[in-house]
Amino acid sequence: MTSQGSTGGILRQPMSVWATAFAAVVAFMGIGLVDPILPSIAQGLKATPSQVSLLFTSYFLVTAIAMLVTGWVSSRIGGKRTLLAGLALVVVFAALAGTSTGVAELVGFRAGWGLGNALFVATALAVIVGAASGGAESAIILYEAALGLGISAGPLVGALLGDWNWRAPFFGTATLMAVGFVLIATLLRPAARPAVKTKLSAPLRALAHGGLSTTAFTALFYNFAFFTILAFTPFILGMSPYGIGAVFFGWGVCVALSSVFGAPPLQRRIGRVNVLHLSLALLAVLQVGIALSGHTGIIVFTVLSGIPIGLNNTVFTESAMEVSDAPRPVASAGYNFVRWMGGALAPFIATKLGEDVGTAVPYLLGALCCLAGMGVLRARRHHLSTLARVEPAPSPAA
Repeated sequence: MTSQGSTGGILRQPMSVWATAFAAVVAFMGIGLVDPILPSIAQGLKATPSQVSLLFTSYFLVTAIAMLVTGWVSSRIGGKRTLLAGLALVVVFAALAGTSTGVAELVGFRAGWGLGNALFVATALAVIVGAASGGAESAIILYEAALGLGISAGPLVGALLGDWNWRAPFFGTATLMAVGFVLIATLLRPAARPAVKTKLSAPLRALAHGGLSTTAFTALFYNFAFFTILAFTPFILGMSPYGIGAVFFGWGVCVALSSVFGAPPLQRRIGRVNVLHLSLALLAVLQVGIALSGHTGIIVFTVLSGIPIGLNNTVFTESAMEVSDAPRPVASAGYNFVRWMGGALAPFIATKLGEDVGTAVPYLLGALCCLAGMGVLRARRHHLSTLARVEPAPSPAA
């Protein structure tokens, strides 16, 4: 029964779920969108790589902090209005980013974009889980598929538009998000507001749970490694926007395929915690490979790094949703607050190290972060014992 429902539920969804998923694809496109044009932005605005890396830092720092208020907001104005408010902010600030005349201005607009992204992304997961058919697992896989598709499409869109003008991808994102705004406004029915309003302190209180805090801080180390690859690699590839876009498109396809088709059967076979150990170890090995390789090796190892990243994205998200007894929106907010700090810290630190010390150093640090994450999982494994309860049993043989 469970197996049948989950397999049918991934694709057989209400139109409101598909509208939210489309907007999520565009939201996640914004992460990888700037990758192929980072060197072009640096050249166009006469900025250093570390200055341009602040596009990621401001975006994810604001996203992380704003995660603490998303539940408070959505429990008062409703999920649909929160989604629309987030989308509206992204439309405005993405368009403003395209008008920037200096790197500080662009960094500031990306911060505003991050606020809108936080309101949308945190609420989108809860909306998809609440409205999707097939249960929470199918909904999370659909959400991660949107993440993978957005991350893989982002570099292509960024390369295509960025080759014409580095400002064009920002205007393109604003246009697509406006389409998402219209779809959600017309197709998503307002859900009943929660009977109990979420307190501002709820996400931080949720992190007092040993399992959720263990998952979140392990994900912080993982995200540092993740965004070291995403933010610094474009500067060492020495390729055109199309070349960088092609590399990260291949990387994004690996993210999408492993998150949707690799993570679910693998975690049923060896368990979620073991999948996290395996994928963190593989990511560490691939980062060392990038550090020690020539140009061809950098391309190959960068593309392959999408495999452990896709596995991690799905398993971390499912673990954060299930490991504690906190409501899903609250658990998601607390978890994302901690883990996106890794995305905020990595781009500037990695790029600065690459500028001042050597291009191999950021990836070696990323590999050490993966090992640190594995150490946290190992040292605090007793907090993750409840994950064994929520993993679906293997399907019976036909």
